[in-house]
Formats: sequence, C-alpha cells, structure tokens
Amino acid sequence: MIAVGRVKFNFSSGFVRVFGNRFNVFPLVSNCKALATQNSPNEGKVTDEVVNQVLASVENDPKLSQETCTAYINKLCRAGNLSEAFRLLQSFRDKNVFFPDAYNTLLAAADEKNDIDLSSQIFKDLLVSFRPLSSTFYSHLARAFAKADGCTALLSFVREASELAFPENTVVINRIIFAFAECRQIEKALLIFDHLNSFKCKPDLFTYNIVLDILGRAGRVDQMLHEFASMKETDTGPDLVSYNTLLNNLRRVGRLDMCLVFFREMTDSGVEPDLFTYTAMIEIFGRSGNIEEALRLFSEMKQRKIQPSVYIYRSLTNNLKKVGKMELVTTLFEEMNSPLSDLAIPKKFR
Repeated sequence: MIAVGRVKFNFSSGFVRVFGNRFNVFPLVSNCKALATQNSPNEGKVTDEVVNQVLASVENDPKLSQETCTAYINKLCRAGNLSEAFRLLQSFRDKNVFFPDAYNTLLAAADEKNDIDLSSQIFKDLLVSFRPLSSTFYSHLARAFAKADGCTALLSFVREASELAFPENTVVINRIIFAFAECRQIEKALLIFDHLNSFKCKPDLFTYNIVLDILGRAGRVDQMLHEFASMKETDTGPDLVSYNTLLNNLRRVGRLDMCLVFFREMTDSGVEPDLFTYTAMIEIFGRSGNIEEALRLFSEMKQRKIQPSVYIYRSLTNNLKKVGKMELVTTLFEEMNSPLSDLAIPKKFR
C-alpha cells in the first residue's frame, strides 16, 4: 500500500506475484532493485538518486517502489544512519508520497536505540502526513520512551502531538495512553492523563475506560473508584464497558460488597448486563454463599438469550458442590456437555 497525499491506494501489478507475505518481483526497474541491495549507501548523492528513481517507479509499479524504499531505509538503519533515513522519507513526503512500511522500519530502529528525539520527530511527521496510524506506530513510540528519565520530554512531545492532531487530538492521546499502558509504562500513561487539560484535550468515554482498566489491572482500586466518580461528575456517563471494568477488578481483589453496589447502580441506570457482567456477578454471589442469587442470575441471562460460557458453568458447579447440592451439579454438568448446548467462547475472563 502507498499513500499519495492523504489518500491510500491498493495496487495490483502483473509483474508481482504474491506468495504468503512475500513478493516475488520479476525483472522490472533494475536500477531500483540495485539501490535496494547496495552495500554502502552514500549520504546525499545516493539519497537523491533513490528519491528520483523510486518516484519514477511509483506509477509503473507501486509495489516495487514500496519495497525498494523500505529495503533502502532498512539498509540505512542497519548502518546506523537513522537521520539520513528520516531525511529520505521526508523527501518523499514533500512529494506527497508516503510509505507506511518504511516509516515503521525507521520508527522500530529508533525504538531499539532508545532515540527519543528521533522517535518524537518521526511520529509528529506521521501525524502531519498520514492518519489513522496503526497500533504498531504507537507501540514503537511508547517503547522509545521506556528508559526516559523525568517527564519533561514526554509531556512536551504529547503537547506538540495534541496540537498537530487537532481536532482529532483526543483520539490520538487516547491511543498514546493505551500504548504506554500496553508497554507496562503505567506511570507515564497516567501522567499523560493527569495533564490532559494542559494539552487542551478533553477526556471522553474511551479515555476514562482506558484509565479505569489501567488502574484496575494495577490493583489501584481506590484510584479506579475515584476516577469513576469523577467521570460521573462530567457529561461523560459510564457505559457497559465502564461498569464491567469496575466489577471485574473489584471481583479480583475480593471487594464483593462494592460489586453489588455497582451492579445495582448499573441496572438502575438502564445499562443492560452482558456475558461478562453475568460471569462476574454469578461468581461473586457464588463465592459469598448466596447460591440462590447466582442461580437466579443464571436463569435471567438465559431468558435474555445470552448464552452461558464454560466459565459460568464451572463457577456454579464448584460453588454448588461446596453447599452439597449435588443433584444440581449433575444437572448443570449434563446441560453443559449436551450436544444441543451452544456455549459462548469469550476472551479470557481475567
């Protein structure tokens, strides 16, 4: 794929055959192929040659020009000449031609070298040139900041990124926060969240849900509850994801009383429970010894046409065994293993 301006085009070529993820390119534009495989790229002169020859091949064979550029960027990166690689990509950008794979190669190299300044420049260039960006770009950015001391450089970068991405800055900041959390840089993710106002960026539902999940997974339940309360004070009301995040993380730390409070609040506010909600609540009632309420919720979810999962059956049978209700255990076990049963297969319930 090549982007010209802000429009993405998918091309097919009679000269290119695809085998899995590999491209076999038959004799075509031999000069470009030579540039991609040369051993020692020379700064300046060769870069201009690459720009001219790759641009000349864009219309004739876009796939080859993409591969040529990416291969040449990879050569420069392996030679340690990342700044020259970036200059080359900027030359293409100035011609309204954008190669996502080549940018990704360069950003990965900057990430490996922990070159925060270059990673920041590349990402800002991407925001100006090409959106939306894939999660891979955000991950490389987050990893580049992993060993950074202090917060000045990070906050300065996020502020500039927010300005460049306006009016879509909330979406971009959300993805940056999520990427830092995915890379286990929780403090940096929360630091960005705490400074949203200084970035002239208003948190939305997705922002709050990301932060609730970060805090819950980190076991910082009191902070999670504080942010949930703050969320309700704004015009951004909680949704099903918000409540499920609370219930799941409160369940994990044994705060069963709070689970009951938020489950009632959720249903009273008109938010319909789903499979994940029922999974959490059936386990909570079962663990607390209220097996009758667990069974009532099990019946309710089936009436709502929500198919139970194997996790729910296991939770119910384990808790029924504890209170000696073996007949019900047998009934549920037979129901679970019935050829007519269509068990839900959700993502792992953590």
